[in-house]
Amino acid sequence: MDKEWSDKNKRMQALLSKEASFDKGINLLLELRKDLFEQITSIVKTFPPEAFWQMPFGDGDQNHNATLAWSMWHIFRIEDIVAHTLILKDKQIFVEGGWKQKAKSATITTGNELDEKAMVAFSKKLDIKAAFDYCRAVMDSTNKFLKRLQFSDLKKKFDAADRERLLKSKCVSADQSAAWLVDFWLGKNVKGLVQMPFSRHWIMHVEAMRRIKNKLCQEAKKGVDQIAYCGLSCSHCFLTAWCGSCRTIYNTCSFATCSPNGVCLNTACCKEKGLDGCYECDELYDCKKGFYSLGKETNAIRSMALFIQKHGKKELLKVLDTLHKKKEFQKIQEVLGYEIEEGLKILENNR
Repeated sequence: MDKEWSDKNKRMQALLSKEASFDKGINLLLELRKDLFEQITSIVKTFPPEAFWQMPFGDGDQNHNATLAWSMWHIFRIEDIVAHTLILKDKQIFVEGGWKQKAKSATITTGNELDEKAMVAFSKKLDIKAAFDYCRAVMDSTNKFLKRLQFSDLKKKFDAADRERLLKSKCVSADQSAAWLVDFWLGKNVKGLVQMPFSRHWIMHVEAMRRIKNKLCQEAKKGVDQIAYCGLSCSHCFLTAWCGSCRTIYNTCSFATCSPNGVCLNTACCKEKGLDGCYECDELYDCKKGFYSLGKETNAIRSMALFIQKHGKKELLKVLDTLHKKKEFQKIQEVLGYEIEEGLKILENNR
């Protein structure tokens, strides 16, 4: 489990256990949920449609043996059912918003019962944008509920009438792979539900989503040139574990994600000019497009592109390997500095 998320979750649980610190616990829970939802948002905004139905780890009983689409659906269907059908005893966001039709979902359930083939089929048909909007609506609704929650509410338990209501909703499959959920939820009080579906359950599946997306990126990069259009070596970048590079459809480069349609101006310019990269352009040194518009912040990358222009890609990769052996660093600016000529000189000295 991610250490930062795990630590927040532990502190949140401890704070919720005492009336004096309850409000701080709720605030920390909302902060944790915000952090986790940002991960989901990033995936939805930067990954191509086909990424959401891929199952790179195959079938199995681990959380990452799933699809990105199913993972999103599963997290928020469970939260919607627990928050509204079980605790608040009102209409689910799913029902009120007509999300089955909007998201083109083949099911109203949590999806626990879906095997590999059914999960992929479900994920292919699901409208990811609409599903994401549903997820956000559920999160916002639950957050409002959590802000209203009182310490005295935590001990509330559930009875046979609650069971009947859950079963009547038919939102939990009768298949043995899913039916256990009803007893699991009914066996907890409100505090227990806050600690699982509304927090730890998110952590489990968002971490699984990160493993899925990282695996997809690594598979996409096989046999692909790892020198980015701007001159950066993707294989030496600190984001390499979860970015497929700008030469694949799994491009999650931090600059690209902030650019129109997820394509940075350097990549767009090179493609328009028919160039392999900025290092083939005569305007490179003084270019102010895209990544290079940041000036000193990215001059180290420009230095690498200029080095390629003179010595080629293979020579740059050798030099970067040498630099990494000499010093541990994440960003190349830590070694090449912030001036073009300074960076070039360091690269030349390490040939």
